[in-house]
Amino acid sequence: MKITVDKIFKVNDESKMKGSVSVIIDDCFKITGIKVIEGKNGLFLSMPSRVLPDGTHRDIVYPINTETREMFNDVILKAFEEEE
Repeated sequence: MKITVDKIFKVNDESKMKGSVSVIIDDCFKITGIKVIEGKNGLFLSMPSRVLPDGTHRDIVYPINTETREMFNDVILKAFEEEE
């Protein structure tokens, strides 16, 4: 699988959300709204989600195995950190 970071939007304030990213999978499928969040152990990804009527959030797009999740983390966080 080829993951290409398409756009990076950085947030320049003191919030935990540091930005959002759009990626293209295998040059044919685009995912927008992946959030980059500052956590206790550094940056992590929050996949696009929707708010349910009970107020909880449910991811609408997400990796279904550890290998794919690690691939997303490696590619996206590297590109995010390299972006000025």
